[in-house]
Parts: sequence; structure tokens; C-alpha cells
Amino acid sequence: MILSTTPQIEGHTIREYKGVVTGETIIGANFVKDFFAGIRDIVGGRAGSYEKVLAEAKDTSMQEMMQRAQAIGANAIVGIDIDYETIGANGSMLMVATSGTAVVI
Repeated sequence: MILSTTPQIEGHTIREYKGVVTGETIIGANFVKDFFAGIRDIVGGRAGSYEKVLAEAKDTSMQEMMQRAQAIGANAIVGIDIDYETIGANGSMLMVATSGTAVVI
């Protein structure tokens, strides 16, 4: 499956638009609480373990979106957007949401 943040894929003609597809992943309260506490403690460094968890959440959300696109007969997704939002009481959870347009090229 070809994935792109652009509205088209260079060298390919979009033959059919299948519709909007999405994927969502939610990371629980302890992660977010620890994440923001860790950020406050880091001076000039990177929080590798948290970056890994965020990357895994994004990858899971993207996989879910691709599965939905395949289920409706698409072989590519264009115009992909990735959003990170805090949700729940006091922002106790982090949601990674992806969306794009499923197409046939």
C-alpha cells in the first residue's frame, strides 16, 4: 500500500476514490502522566522510551487505517494527516488519530 501526505502520488493516476479512512490509538493515563513529568525533568535531552511509545501508537493507528482502506478495495491512501490529542479527565490519555483518502491507483 502506498501512503502519502500529499493529495496525489507522483507518477500515478488516481483511478477511483474510495472514501475517507481513519485509525485511532489511545495510550493510557500512566503513560501521559509519566510523559509530562519526564519532559519537565529532561534538560536538553530526549526521552527515548517515550518517543518509542509514541512511534508505536502512530504505527498502530496507521496500520488500522491501512486495513480499513484494504477492506474497501484501495491500494493507496493520500492526504494523510496525523494528530496527537490529549483526552479524558485532566488530559489523562493521549490519542493518536490518522486519516486520509483511500484510493485506487
